[in-house]
Amino acid sequence: MRIEDLNWMDVEAYLDHDDRLMLVLGATEQHGYLSLLTDVRIPIALADAASQKTNVLIAPSLNFGCSPYFLAYPGTFSLRVSTLIAAVEDLVRSAHGAGFRRILVLNGHGGNSPARTQLSEVANSLGNIQLRWYDWWLSHSVEQVAVKHGIKPSHANWLEAFPFTIVSDLPETPKTPPYIPGIMDAKTARTVYGDGSFGGPYQASDEIMQELFAATLEDVLQLLKFE
Repeated sequence: MRIEDLNWMDVEAYLDHDDRLMLVLGATEQHGYLSLLTDVRIPIALADAASQKTNVLIAPSLNFGCSPYFLAYPGTFSLRVSTLIAAVEDLVRSAHGAGFRRILVLNGHGGNSPARTQLSEVANSLGNIQLRWYDWWLSHSVEQVAVKHGIKPSHANWLEAFPFTIVSDLPETPKTPPYIPGIMDAKTARTVYGDGSFGGPYQASDEIMQELFAATLEDVLQLLKFE
């Protein structure tokens, strides 16, 4: 159940019986052969699946994140860290002002992590709010699936190659992970990463991807229980 499909009176009625909200943070950045909105499509898919089981409301996603290292790849749009932090804080404060008290942030992009620290300050200042943050690709659930099948998860490789993120044919031969010299400017990053993948297999079987999605969805369902 997405806010975009409701009017304000519907939201007010929802708040009469539930104060939970899912907020998706993503990015618009290169993902090799995958969609530029991969970091949005994955957490949105998790949110939709979780909402179908719980009826928890989903806020419109923030489709832009911090991706300065990928700006040499056309189609990447990046916010400054200060802009992202301010935007996420404003969104959470707006939600709190409307009456939402239990908010799960479903984050799809590692560059957005500075906002998590800021939300600790927000929680301190507001007091009567519960905030949870989920980086799906860093979860133990993902690690267990990767270890089970002997494949290493990474940016723009099989880990993110769901049917809803694949927008072109994927190479069949795994990519050798490149050497990373340290903190890089965007032009250097494009030279190092080439097609954008960080290495490893570009795609896994449908069965593995279904297993991965089911595992992360279970994480989200547990997080939505709050206390």
